Parts: sequence; structure tokens; C-alpha cells
Amino acid sequence: MGMYRTVSIREMAEGSRRHPQNLQGVLRLAVEAGSASDGPTPHEPLSQERMEFLRGALAEVCKGQMDEVEQMKQCVAVLLRDEDCREREGEGGEEEEEEEDEKEAALDYLSDLCENLDNARDLMKMGGLDVCLSRCLSHSEAGIRWRAAQLIASCSQNMPEVQEYLLQQGALRTLLQLIDHDSNPTVRVKALYAVSCLVREQEAGLREFLSHDGFSVLMRGMQSECEKLQTKSAFLLLNLLTSHPEHKDTLLCMGMVQQLVAVLRLPHSSVHEHVLGVLCCLVEESERGVSDCRDPSLGLEDLLNQKVQELQGREESQEELEFCEQLRVGCFRGRPQEDNGMDR
Repeated sequence: MGMYRTVSIREMAEGSRRHPQNLQGVLRLAVEAGSASDGPTPHEPLSQERMEFLRGALAEVCKGQMDEVEQMKQCVAVLLRDEDCREREGEGGEEEEEEEDEKEAALDYLSDLCENLDNARDLMKMGGLDVCLSRCLSHSEAGIRWRAAQLIASCSQNMPEVQEYLLQQGALRTLLQLIDHDSNPTVRVKALYAVSCLVREQEAGLREFLSHDGFSVLMRGMQSECEKLQTKSAFLLLNLLTSHPEHKDTLLCMGMVQQLVAVLRLPHSSVHEHVLGVLCCLVEESERGVSDCRDPSLGLEDLLNQKVQELQGREESQEELEFCEQLRVGCFRGRPQEDNGMDR
């Protein structure tokens, strides 16, 4: 078992980036080497020297990829270790803490390796993501849970094949539950990041997100006591609504305007800019959205006037001010969207 101690994982991490990571890296090296010398023009055959260089670089990248697959297997083996073994062997205390540290290091290293899309695919094929979902996301230690969510995000970002696999394995439901219920704020924030990687620009992910009432999860995130979770929940909501305005009515029927205005009445923070952006999206070309904002019981017009006065002259609040003005004009000084329709 000694080969899996924490230091071995960290040593692998330190030495793993000494070679090109993929064919693109090899080709870049080849081009750089050619441009650094008086080599042939692109229309001439490769010289023997450049051919040898390219052959060596390709051999190195293949060796490096094989090494990284083995390293990922070792990391997965660390995550798979039966935790009951410690009880049977009478271990505890320092040994238990060391074991948890090593699992955290393994997850960190896998996240680093899986920035390479080939490695993310290989980890999926070797069952590493299954281990992450079945063992790590539900681990008793928060440090392991949030690193597992980080690994899911690293693997699924811009990787449709991995996204589809994770969705089939029920990852999205588990992550949404972590956002809602986990006691550790870092776990909740990392789970939200993973959800973002599974639903943005991913139609199947967005459909599942909607089927699990994901918008309500984001709303509760904006109402939480964790400012980072508030801000990131509002940002994702704004992004999804901007990309998919067809879901505007769904949000309006949920009473989203009323809940967003309630967030605006909380002490000022970075979440307010995104909340105002969402409100602007909800009222754009929507009579229902405008009507909800005009509800006298909300007092939104007075709130907007107050915010404009407070933010005036703050350069860092320029976009927030623009959102306030857009809402004041769109909701309380006529409906510009109708005028624009006449112009068209």
C-alpha cells in the first residue's frame, strides 16, 4: 500500500507536465523547432533532422499519455480503498486523517490531469467517474465532496461525451441535492459549478435540470447566506435565461419577480447586479413580466430610485446602474419594447 501514500500522488503531479500533452502540443513543438532554424519551406520534404525530432516528440507524447493513464488508475485505486479496512485493522486517528488527505490529493491530481480532454474520456472509460459519483460525492469529509464536484466539472466542461455519460448516471440530481442541502458552503459552490458545466450549451442537461426544478434550486441559492453561492446562482440563472428566453414564462409563473425583488432588498452585494440582469430579461417583450414588476406591493420603482442614488458615481457599479435605468424605463416610463415593435 505504500506506493499510494500522499507523497506519491504529489510527486506524480510535479513530474507529469514535462512532455507535450497531446498531438497539438507535438505539432507546436515541431513548428517552433522548424522556425528556429533555416529549415525547408513548407513545400519541401522534411529534413532528416526534423523528421527525427518529430518522431521523438510523438514517441514522448505517447509515452506521456500512457504514464498519465497509469497515474489515473493509481489515483482511482486510492479512492476505491475500502474504508472499513481501517476498522478491521484497528486504525484510526492519524491514519484516518492521512487516508483522507491522500484521497483529497488524488482528486486534486485527477482534476489537473482531466483538463486534458483525452484524459477526461479515459477516466470515464476506466470507471473513475463512477467512483467519484458513488463514493466521493457522498463522503463524510467535505474536502473530498467538494473535490469530487470539482473533478466532475473539470471532466464535463466542453466534453459532450462525458456530459452525456454523467447525465445518464444521475450526476445532475445528486449535485442539485448538494447545492440545496450540504452543510459546507464550498461543497455547495463546487456542486453549482459542476451543474453549470452540465447544463450550459447542453440541451439534454438543461432538460434534466428543468425536470428536477433546477430554477428553484438557483433561487434558493440566491437566498442563502453564502455570498459566493448567491452570486454564482444568480449568474447561472442570468446565463440560462439569456441563452434560453423561451423559459421566461416558467420563471414568471414561479413568482420569480417577487423573489428577485426580495433579494434586492437585502444588504447590497455583488449578487444584485446579476439579479437586476435577470429582471431585465424577464420584462423584455413580456407584458406579464412588466405587470409583475409594476405590482404596487413590491415597491420596485422606489427601490430602483433608491439604488440609483446610492450607486451614482461608482465606476464599478456602472452595469448595475444601467440595469436599474433599463428597468425604470421599461416598467415605469412606458414600454419601449412595444415602441420598438412599431418601429420594426
